[in-house]
Order: sequence, then structure tokens, then C-alpha cells
Amino acid sequence: MDKELSQSGESGIISLIHRKGGGLAIARPFEREIFLFDTHIAGTTHVAGIEELEPHLQIDEKLSFFREPDNLYDPQAIVIKNANGVKIGYVPRADNIIFSRLMDAGKLLFGRISSKETINSWLKIGIKVFLHE
Repeated sequence: MDKELSQSGESGIISLIHRKGGGLAIARPFEREIFLFDTHIAGTTHVAGIEELEPHLQIDEKLSFFREPDNLYDPQAIVIKNANGVKIGYVPRADNIIFSRLMDAGKLLFGRISSKETINSWLKIGIKVFLHE
């Protein structure tokens, strides 16, 4: 094997694909976030402690989506959680049919908070839905 390729120091091709700590860092040159849709988070009125959580939810904060196919009310349900893993609601039923199919096919979807507004006792959180490709 060529000495330059097998070097474990700072230089050499092998060092380019290894991270500090020893793991492999596979380059993903075509990785991107594709905007799909504007919507809001459904069910925030049913989340215990949403009033205390609201000040910690920031515009442009990334939100994780998780499928909940065993949901009794909606088999296409998609739970939305913040960065700390706290459930803050759902993708609205009217919007989740295509998104749930994409997720069931192995696609990674997520959201970003685009707006917050309190209407009477309802915290309306606007989100943008993205596909991570």
C-alpha cells in the first residue's frame, strides 16, 4: 500500500475521511434541506405546560418529526418534538397524509418554527416543513 495513503497523521487521503476520535466521516456532497410546506402545530392546547415552554421555543428552531402509526385518532399521525425531545404537538391531520407516506418510505422530515402567536388560550406555532435529502 502507498505510504501516503496509509498515513494516520495529519496528511494523507485516509486522514481526510477519518474524524477526530476515530470514526469515519463520509462526505455527503449533495446533502440539503428542501422546503416542502407551511403549516402550524396542531394540538398545542392539549400539551401540559405549553405556557411555560413557549418562551423557550425560538423562531427558526429545528423540530423533530416522529411517526405515530398506532395513534387511535389518526394512523398518519406525526408527533412534533423540540430539540430537548419534548412533545409540542402534531402535524395537522389535513397536512399529514403525504408527509406520513414520505416518512414511512424512510425519508427524514423536520420542521422549523416560523411564527408564534397566542390567540385566546391557543398557542399557534407556525412551522415550515422540510425534507432532509
